Amino acid sequence: MLNLLMTPRAARTVRGLLGAVSDAVRSVVAPAALVADQAEPAVVEAPDPAGLYEPDEIPAVETIEAAAREYERAADQARRADRGKRAAKKVLDRLPAGLYGAWRVFRTPASRQTPDLAEITRIFKANNLGPVPMKPCAPSLKVEQVEVAPVDAETLAGVAA
Repeated sequence: MLNLLMTPRAARTVRGLLGAVSDAVRSVVAPAALVADQAEPAVVEAPDPAGLYEPDEIPAVETIEAAAREYERAADQARRADRGKRAAKKVLDRLPAGLYGAWRVFRTPASRQTPDLAEITRIFKANNLGPVPMKPCAPSLKVEQVEVAPVDAETLAGVAA
């Protein structure tokens, strides 16, 4: 009942305070549990897609390293650009259309369409069709630089044998 009388912002603040108090109590009672809650989740790797290089087609390691380095650099730039866009969009989204200095702010209808999942779910329920069929998105390509231990000639000879 108390939630009905509170604004969403106040409810979030109260939930945040309760979470902080809960963490404080747990830090006194069972400090190890807090660390276990914040452990990094294991990275789950998706299976390789179709259409990959055949073993004899794989480019040289230097080419792959250069491509991975460029991909990571471009992805980092894109993340920074997205953060900048989101910050600017917060201001611009609240403006009515018009001229602001040398900039014209206006909106255009979107050319893309997306399925109305709420309506699809309603139709499925109304016709007893079960859950709405879903398919997973394509796996995301990730790269990370790793430490490579130097390999000596004896190790290479053992691998080749």
